[in-house]
Amino acid sequence: MLNITGLTYRIAGRTILEDASLRLQERWKVGVVGANGVGKSTLFNLISGALTMDAGEIELPSNAKFGWVKQDIPSDNTSLLDVVLAGDEERARLMQASETEEDPYKLAEIHTRLMDIDAYSAPAKAATILSGLGFKEEEMSKPISDFSGGWRMRVALAAALLNEPDLLLLDEPTNHLDIEAIMWLEEYLMNYPHTLLIISHDRDLLNKCADHIVHIENNKLHTYTGNYDTYEKERAEKRMNQQKLHEKQMAQKAHLEAYINRFKAKASKAKQAQSRVKQLEKMDIVSAVMAERSRPFIFPKPEELSPPILSIDHASVGYEAGKPILTDVNERIDMDDRIALLGANGNGKSTLIKLIADRLSAMQGEVIRHEKLRIGYFSQHQAEELDLNATAYEEMKRVMKGKDEKEVRGLLGKFGFNKELSDNRIDDLSGGEKSRLLFAIMSYDAPHLILLDEPTNHLDMDAREGLVQALNGYNGAVILVSHDPSMVEKVADRLWLVKDGACLPYDGDLDSYRELVIEERRQEKKAEKQSKPKKEGKLSKKELRQLAAKKRKTFPDAYKAMDEAEKKVKALAKEKRALETQMAEPGFFDNKPLADKTQRDHAELQVKLEGAEVNWLELSEKYESLSV
Repeated sequence: MLNITGLTYRIAGRTILEDASLRLQERWKVGVVGANGVGKSTLFNLISGALTMDAGEIELPSNAKFGWVKQDIPSDNTSLLDVVLAGDEERARLMQASETEEDPYKLAEIHTRLMDIDAYSAPAKAATILSGLGFKEEEMSKPISDFSGGWRMRVALAAALLNEPDLLLLDEPTNHLDIEAIMWLEEYLMNYPHTLLIISHDRDLLNKCADHIVHIENNKLHTYTGNYDTYEKERAEKRMNQQKLHEKQMAQKAHLEAYINRFKAKASKAKQAQSRVKQLEKMDIVSAVMAERSRPFIFPKPEELSPPILSIDHASVGYEAGKPILTDVNERIDMDDRIALLGANGNGKSTLIKLIADRLSAMQGEVIRHEKLRIGYFSQHQAEELDLNATAYEEMKRVMKGKDEKEVRGLLGKFGFNKELSDNRIDDLSGGEKSRLLFAIMSYDAPHLILLDEPTNHLDMDAREGLVQALNGYNGAVILVSHDPSMVEKVADRLWLVKDGACLPYDGDLDSYRELVIEERRQEKKAEKQSKPKKEGKLSKKELRQLAAKKRKTFPDAYKAMDEAEKKVKALAKEKRALETQMAEPGFFDNKPLADKTQRDHAELQVKLEGAEVNWLELSEKYESLSV
């Protein structure tokens, strides 16, 4: 399915991949892992053709359909359903062509292809995918401009899934999803019928969906069979064996060096010593295995403040006058609090964070802050405010006004930035490195309260663990919004549930909240089903016959039109079968003039039949919509 050989790519003088190779078979589900900045997204961009490699070759079957989550989702009046349907470019092109094509032969080919790709069931399939990703039925007809960036990314994901390409690339697909949407996506990807490449730092996702892991390390691509846990075990064993071999080689090297140093001055041993020198030069010293540690997160320690450091007194908050998102919020925060906000996307978690951060003012009530309170606020959207042409050092120096180079670089070092990385342009940093820079900017003045809105979106697994350790060692307050259950469980000791316009303490744990979410989704679907009017199919056979007879009598013209349209479809279908039987007879194509005419008649008949079927369906729908 995918064959990569000798792939080399460099950016800004930095080698990302060098002579890397990879071979994937059809239907493999592959997790792509590695530390931030090693080139995971770069690999995807090279495969898709968005970037040009310096050397090597990437081969895909010529007829393979390729897909990924597109970033250029429109912000206009196009409905969600239509945006998703447009994601299947072949279907959209054929549907448009079917409306304008006049050549009966070409039109027949178009309709045949539409049937082959199951184009007419696409709207129902798109609606199912959107529902699984958290959209309600009534939202699917709304314009995409009504939705925020995170929800638009769900629409982009739905479009990629609908297209069902032979090779699907997903880069952190769970970043903008809540718990129930992640559960649905896991199930969908487990049953995906084609080849799948997923960049993810979600261990659960990779364990459930991946049957192979590609690890990017030292500019190479290393393939492992099995899910993420299997990969970790195999890699640990491999590295342990590598360490033993390294130690053995280092002992041999030390022995050779000792011999050379001892005998190189003696004429009688000169040849042997020279032989040892050549032997030493040819030794393939295996790299030492270093204990893998994520680059550190070290938050500066603030001075102690008397409690509470912040109080919210019956506050309402929102973006439009008279339309609050949250009402009557009544909470307090102390220095030792570790609070996680729960609730589905769109319920107001980020709004509450902005209220606490003083990015939004209360419409009613008030927020009382300690006079010395300093707040650090982290949001992925803040990356948009960075000067991409500046270096990390220059951006940090701009924030730390009046501080000398030593202090600026010292603080950057606490977040994993050595001098070389600090002097890189921000535009050349990976998503995880940009997140680290935002952490450094957020906390440079030792805040008493840290607000984290989805902080792990671009962090690898080691970096996530490093952030957990840093937060647990921090002696200020933390308020966290995260879809990463592991992060919430390891950091938070209090839960607030943001739901239905309110923010209230939640007494259960994450497991009970997960069960609550699933049960609420079941109840919603049950309520939707019960709210729909009873279908005619619920009536007895006798009642149905009586109702049908009454309907025919009440609307005779509509019934007659539908009945005649159905008869026309049957007649055309009968003619078509007769021609097909004729064409299947032995020696039919020996008479070329007759064969050509029959094929033309068959193509024209196919077009007429499809038109008659459309007319019949329209008349049937119109008749069915009539009520007696």
